[in-house]
Amino acid sequence: MAQKEAQGVAEKRKGRRGPSSVIGSSAAGCVCAFLSIYGVGGAALSGLWQLGFVASFCTKLSDTVSSEVGKAYGKTTDEEIPSLAYIGVEHWSRYLVTSFKVVPRGTEGAVSVEGTVAGLLASMLLALAGFYMGEVSVPQAVICVLASQIANLGESLIGAVLQDKEGFRWLNNDVVNVINISLGSIFAVLMQQVLFQNWH
Repeated sequence: MAQKEAQGVAEKRKGRRGPSSVIGSSAAGCVCAFLSIYGVGGAALSGLWQLGFVASFCTKLSDTVSSEVGKAYGKTTDEEIPSLAYIGVEHWSRYLVTSFKVVPRGTEGAVSVEGTVAGLLASMLLALAGFYMGEVSVPQAVICVLASQIANLGESLIGAVLQDKEGFRWLNNDVVNVINISLGSIFAVLMQQVLFQNWH
């Protein structure tokens, strides 16, 4: 935390999570769990709710891991600063998803190669766990991973284009989390229905 504060990328409240953060991170998964438990839509939809449940947490884990790894290890040689590029000095930075320009760590909508790869691996690991627990099939595990990455890209776009902008001050990290994780679930369900409905 001291390192994050020194570099200006520390979370509010010294990283402590409040109720809104917990709700934002689990809302989509809880909705899918309740729909599955109470058999909403019958047996035909039960598998979709389970898929949405796993996809929601794949999305959340991928987002968290990519963000933390990106802040800690995401680095590049900034060719826009000749003095640094010439001597080969690396400094911590990320790329803005809308323009791929190098921006400081902590910038909303910024991504790093290291963080993206770590987030992808985390999503794959959780999807694999979902498969071994019998929650999803192999094709559905693949869907969870794909949906999580698409949702996280969407979150980065929202951060870059709207977050902290005039008229969108209400769009804080907790709200963006709800949108991101909900999109992960929705994308997974839609992909199952549209692309892989014949896979079992």
